[in-house]
Amino acid sequence: MPTEISTSPGTRLATRLTRFLTRRIGRLERALEKQRRFASEVSHELRNPIAGLRARLEEAQLYPDQTSMDDLIEDALRDVRRLEAIVTDLRLLSQAEATNGDDVNGGRKLEAMDLAELVASELAHRPDRLAAGQTLEPGVTVTGVRGEIARVLANLLDNAQRHAKRNVVVEACRNGDSAELIVSDDGDGIAAADREKIFQRFVRLDASRERDRDGTGLGLGISREIAHAHHGTLEVGESTSGGARFVLRLPLTLVTPADGSRRNEPRQNHPAQH
Repeated sequence: MPTEISTSPGTRLATRLTRFLTRRIGRLERALEKQRRFASEVSHELRNPIAGLRARLEEAQLYPDQTSMDDLIEDALRDVRRLEAIVTDLRLLSQAEATNGDDVNGGRKLEAMDLAELVASELAHRPDRLAAGQTLEPGVTVTGVRGEIARVLANLLDNAQRHAKRNVVVEACRNGDSAELIVSDDGDGIAAADREKIFQRFVRLDASRERDRDGTGLGLGISREIAHAHHGTLEVGESTSGGARFVLRLPLTLVTPADGSRRNEPRQNHPAQH
C-alpha cells in the first residue's frame, strides 16, 4: 500500500509564509519599477521647458544689446507656466493615486451633488471657443469631492474644445444604477488602438501636440484616477458625429427612506491602467 506523506503544521505554515512573501516581493518590485519609469518620464517632461528657459536667458546674457526684454519675459513666463502646470498636475495625480478606494480621497470633504447643477455651474464660467450644448437631467446625484469631479469635467471639456470642429455636447443622465457625465465632440475622433494610450502619463497623440503645445499630457490620466477614486470609470469611444465621446460613470447616491441619509450604491473599484 502507498505510504501517505503528511506535512507538519510548521511545514504548512512555512509554505504559506513563503508564498505570501513571494507575492509581496513581486508587488514591491513592480511598484519600484513603476516609480522608476515615472521618475524618468517626469524628468524628461521637466527638462524641455527648463532647457529652453536656460538657453534663452544665457543668450540674453551673452548678447544683451540684441535681446528684446519684452520677448524674453514673455517666453520665460510661458515656460514657467508650463512648469507650474506640470507640477500641479503631478500633485493631483499623486493625490488621486494615493486614495484608498474605501475612503474617497483620504478623508477629504465629500458632498452629495446634483450632476446637472455642477455641469451648468462650471459651463457658466468657461470662456470656451465653442459654446457647449447641454442635455442635463436634474436629480442625478453623486457623492464625492466636488472640486475633483469639476476637474474631470474641465479636463474633458478642454480636450473636446481642442479637437471639435463645430460642436461640443455635455450630457448628465441616469443609466441604471449609475450616473453618467458624457462629453462629445465632432472632431476626428480617436483611433481604437489609441483609446487606452491617451490615459497614460505624458502620452499626447500627434494631433494633440499640434493643437495644444502647452499641455502636460496628464489631464486624462488624472481624470481616470479621480474616477477610480470615486468608485467609477472613465472610458472613451466614438460620438454619433464621428468624434470622441468620453463617458464618466459614477455610482448614484441614493436616499434611504428610514433616516434620510445618503449613501453611494456599491460598485467595484477598478484599478487604474498605466
